[in-house]
Amino acid sequence: MYGGTTMSRITKEQYEFALARIEELLPLVDDNTPSNDRNAVELTMMSDVVIDYEKEHYPIGKPTVAKLIELSLEEKQMSQKQLALEIGVSPSRINDYISGRAEPTLKIARLLCTTLGITPAAMLGC
Repeated sequence: MYGGTTMSRITKEQYEFALARIEELLPLVDDNTPSNDRNAVELTMMSDVVIDYEKEHYPIGKPTVAKLIELSLEEKQMSQKQLALEIGVSPSRINDYISGRAEPTLKIARLLCTTLGITPAAMLGC
């Protein structure tokens, strides 16, 4: 609800129009553009349309423990074997976590968070 009225659902055509309009407006607005500038206001409005549509049609789920470990290894350019050595488990155990065949114990999850820089909340799926 905006301003006490129910918003109608954003159509695919409106979404595509907003995307195209954003592309036109981006070169006209920068960090020095006043927030009340006509183009800046329109850019904000078009961005809101895109965000609302994408939240409804392309929701992003929380990553699994397996995906968190996999992405963190990739980001840190660390091998499964290196991680296994650091936290004191076998490389095959790390592979079990990444493939989803096993979930880490609380102790191992804590070590994974510390070693890979994963927040405990993310590890718990919060």
